[in-house]
Amino acid sequence: MNKQTGLILLVVGVALLIWGISMTDSFQSKISRAFTGSPTDKTMTVLIAGGICTALGAYQLSKKGR
Repeated sequence: MNKQTGLILLVVGVALLIWGISMTDSFQSKISRAFTGSPTDKTMTVLIAGGICTALGAYQLSKKGR
């Protein structure tokens, strides 16, 4: 069960990272960067969530089975 959860987390995390990276090139994010110097909050949230899910999934898959 833990391996399945790890695989799901890894796939969801990678998908969120890809989506977040594509969001950084959006028009709204470019406008936000022009005025504030950083991407939108939604973009950052998606990227952080993707990183956390990817890390947790990789950890679950790397653990030794009981």
